[in-house]
Amino acid sequence: MERLWTPWRMAYLKGEGETAQGCVFCRKVDRSDETEHILLRGRTAYITLNRYPYNNGHLMVIPYAHVPSLEDLDPPTMLEIMQLIALSLRILREAYRPEGFNIGVNIGRPAGAGVVDHVHIHIVPRWTGDTNFMPVIGNTRVLPEWLDDTYRRLRPLFEELAPLLYGSPESSSST
Repeated sequence: MERLWTPWRMAYLKGEGETAQGCVFCRKVDRSDETEHILLRGRTAYITLNRYPYNNGHLMVIPYAHVPSLEDLDPPTMLEIMQLIALSLRILREAYRPEGFNIGVNIGRPAGAGVVDHVHIHIVPRWTGDTNFMPVIGNTRVLPEWLDDTYRRLRPLFEELAPLLYGSPESSSST
């Protein structure tokens, strides 16, 4: 019998952290990149690993502005978000060789938004056959890589390729 170890999900299953004050995405930027798995801090948005991923390499692009929907963002933020998505696709292709991607925004609880008041964009790498019976029958996702390992794999690639957007490593801040 195979064992699926996902101890990092225990806090979520227990409901821990859900009573913390304020927005999880706003609080995230005040903490260290490594602790929060922030891969790149841009001028108006940042890229982070999804703490409860669908697949390995599941990223989110999150604006610093605390707004519930895309139409509430200013044009420079919208432009940077699209640039960060394109950069993420390039890096995920290099690191994981996915065969496709799901990119999406869930706006409002009925649309599936877990964090309703702070819009964010999901980037999920996909492979043929990556869906199976486990999520449906066993209510379990099978992820072959720890989040910390994913972070250590992707962070250097973001540091290397960020100058494509910002001109130099000093242009985007990191903690």
